[in-house]
Amino acid sequence: MLVWSKSGRIATWAVAVPLFLLIYGLPIGVIVLASVSGQWNDILPTKLTLAHYSDAFRADSFDALKGSLVTGVVASGAALVCGTWAALALRKMKPVPRRILDLFFFIPSAVPSVSIGLGLLVAFSQPPLLLNGTKMIVLIAHFVLISAFTYGNVTAGLSRLPIDCEQVAESLGARPFYRLRRVTLPLLAPYLIAAFSLSFALSMGELGATVMVYPPGWVTLPVRIFSLSDRGAIFDAATMATILGAATLLVLIGLSRISTKAMVR
Repeated sequence: MLVWSKSGRIATWAVAVPLFLLIYGLPIGVIVLASVSGQWNDILPTKLTLAHYSDAFRADSFDALKGSLVTGVVASGAALVCGTWAALALRKMKPVPRRILDLFFFIPSAVPSVSIGLGLLVAFSQPPLLLNGTKMIVLIAHFVLISAFTYGNVTAGLSRLPIDCEQVAESLGARPFYRLRRVTLPLLAPYLIAAFSLSFALSMGELGATVMVYPPGWVTLPVRIFSLSDRGAIFDAATMATILGAATLLVLIGLSRISTKAMVR
């Protein structure tokens, strides 16, 4: 509900800001503080250090960061291509078949990610598609989990596009591929970037399915954080969690700037 009075806005801010800091700011602050802690036996750390960050960019931890970034980019790119293709193909279908196919696209988002991982583990454990122990099964798991969100974002973007632009191009003799390349996709660009951003963020934080299928040589950051915390290395786990959040945020900020420029054009 909109608050119009000045006193009401002040009261709203007075309640919203402390709640935001308590629910979001405090956990993030504790994680960041733990990442620079050498010893924490009281309310606040008694010793601060950056040694955890220097160790994080070596060996296994740095490989986990690279693995997460590569997995996020590749899986999100593949999901964007397939989701866009499907949304464009289903746009002109009759309502009933389209709703049925929509349901199939959104099933992976309704199933627990651990179940997806177990299903892939069973499905690809026998020839001729023996993918267990390879990087490809991790990419497939992420693709399956994020494709529904990409398809949903692109479909929502298509529903907001002005139809007359494509109709004008068609009336001027533009072929279907030309209309797609020069009219539809440029108008859809902000939604495509938003879909990729959401998919990338989801992929970077995915743990459930990944921990079921990942091979020893392809560990992502969430799996690395889980293993560190499971061994009791809380400060190292907090450092990796901070790096994961910062890397994801930087990529999303860059994509947001690109999306803003696309909307202006």
